[in-house]
Amino acid sequence: MADSPSLGPAERGTRRGYALAVAVAGASLVVSAILPWAGVEARSDLLGGGVSSGIRGVDAGLGVYTLAAGLAALALGVAGGLGRPWIAALAVVPGGLATALLVMFVADPRGLADRVSLDLGRVLSVEPVIRYGWFAALAASLAVVLFAVLTLLRRS
Repeated sequence: MADSPSLGPAERGTRRGYALAVAVAGASLVVSAILPWAGVEARSDLLGGGVSSGIRGVDAGLGVYTLAAGLAALALGVAGGLGRPWIAALAVVPGGLATALLVMFVADPRGLADRVSLDLGRVLSVEPVIRYGWFAALAASLAVVLFAVLTLLRRS
C-alpha cells in the first residue's frame, strides 16, 4: 500500500518524512507528560508575594496513560519511518486517545475542591491554573494525529 511500485520516490520520501514527524511528535508527547500540567497559586498583594504548587502530568493517572500513548505513537512513527509509512498512520489512535485524556484531565469533576477560586481582593487570591506542560501535551497529541493522517494522503 505505502511502498507500492506506483508511488514515486518523492512521494515515498514525503510519506516517510510524515512518519518520522509522527515519531518526533510522539517523543514530544512523552516529554510533555513529565512537565507540570496544573497547579494552585495563592497570591497576596498585601504581603507582596505568593506561593504555588503544581503537579506533573505523570503524577495523575491520566498523565500516565498519556505518557503510554506518547510511547506508542513514538514506536509507530519509528516503525513507519524505517519500514512502511502506513504503519505510522496507526498512531492516530494513541494521538486521539491522548487528546481525549488531556480534555478529561481539565474537565475532571472529581477535583472540584482544586477548581474552586477564592478572591479576597488584595488580601488573598487562590486559584487553580493550567501550566505550560498541559498545553505542550495537547499540541503534541494534535500533531501526532495530524501527521498520522498525512501519512495516508497521496500527493495529487
